[in-house]
Amino acid sequence: MAQQKFKKWTACLRLFSSNIFIQRTFRVVEGGRRCLQTSSGAPPTSRPPRSVNESTTKPFSDFLTDRFHREHDYLRISVTERCNLRCLYCMPEEGIELSPPPKLLTTPEILYLSSLFVSQGVKKIRLTGGEPTVRKDIVSLMQGIGQLRKNGLRELCLTTNGISLHRKLDDMVQAGLTGVNLSLDTLDPFQFQIMTRRSGFEAVMKSIDRILEMNRLGAGIKLKINCVVMRGLNDHEIIPFVEMSRELPIEIRFIEYMPFDGNKWNREKMFSYQDMLTVIKREYPGLVKTADHENDTSKTYKIPGFEGRIGFITSMTHNFCGTCNRLRITSDGNLKVCLFGNSEVSLRDIIRKENHGLPIDNEALQNLGFLESTTRLDNNGEPVHEREREILNIIGMAVKRKKAKHAGMDELKNMKNRPMILIGG
Repeated sequence: MAQQKFKKWTACLRLFSSNIFIQRTFRVVEGGRRCLQTSSGAPPTSRPPRSVNESTTKPFSDFLTDRFHREHDYLRISVTERCNLRCLYCMPEEGIELSPPPKLLTTPEILYLSSLFVSQGVKKIRLTGGEPTVRKDIVSLMQGIGQLRKNGLRELCLTTNGISLHRKLDDMVQAGLTGVNLSLDTLDPFQFQIMTRRSGFEAVMKSIDRILEMNRLGAGIKLKINCVVMRGLNDHEIIPFVEMSRELPIEIRFIEYMPFDGNKWNREKMFSYQDMLTVIKREYPGLVKTADHENDTSKTYKIPGFEGRIGFITSMTHNFCGTCNRLRITSDGNLKVCLFGNSEVSLRDIIRKENHGLPIDNEALQNLGFLESTTRLDNNGEPVHEREREILNIIGMAVKRKKAKHAGMDELKNMKNRPMILIGG
């Protein structure tokens, strides 16, 4: 039954990729005003420039450069601890204890930190969770971050499970969304419920279809499907996932199963990068390696004649730490310089110090001049205001303590760390 449903969905997907799809309405921005178009209308205008004065170069911020000369221009921000799924590798079976709301970053605080990091050279911001689309003000938050394009931000991305993405995607694209990493670990609706402990497979497929449709109209959203492969659970679906890239312009990324608190990791469950390659090459002997960007986390391949690509995130067997350019901020405002590191420093407490320890709301943001002070820099690119100097000094010390690489898998499985859902990936 499950196989029949998968074949039916695959047939529908190929039908869609052959230009037969339902006309839908979506909004685009044109000349500062909103207009409506259907899929039979003219393609949308290009989005506003993502950065300004790119020909002007200046030394990269020392605050975001570590001892190994890695320049961290990519910031991942977890905007919520909540999620509408309960994935096996992410959420402990007993669930998690959520932080009380006053302990979590407010929207003004996220906007402030985003502005501060962009002022120091961050070019890419990715919003994660939990599940970021369950945050009630996620669209307005993205609109605020999207305004940082005038200050140098080039990419605004989202990591999501896709359950409710299709309902908010149009507005997100208008806000400046440039990329979506969508987590999907099975193409079997029944297996989906086992792996996520929830239903919602059809909603995820609807989100994928919506992105593809908008891209045909010129939205330009980079779509990557992330699949965590676990031996004995979904490793038999590697080939069906590869087949998705035959006619669709997407990247399927297979991820090695990683240890986090509560996910009961063991080596036997891990399906390695080499194991995946063996399976794929057996079916597609023409598989070829493609050139990777210096800071890519995945090793990318292509099958001749296929529209899309496939990639492998090999955190456990072939780490890519030497070119890591990522920093992470958790929902409760802690800076993590490494996904697998257990050391964190609170940025939230420093931000709130000037507000008597209270969360920064819109009124405090305005009264204390938070956003304005992030753009007031001296000739060396350093902030003029004492508040920003203090925060950046603490960020800089944390970045300078970053190690050359994370521990090996045998050490990681015993290392205390947060559950994945509380880190943000």
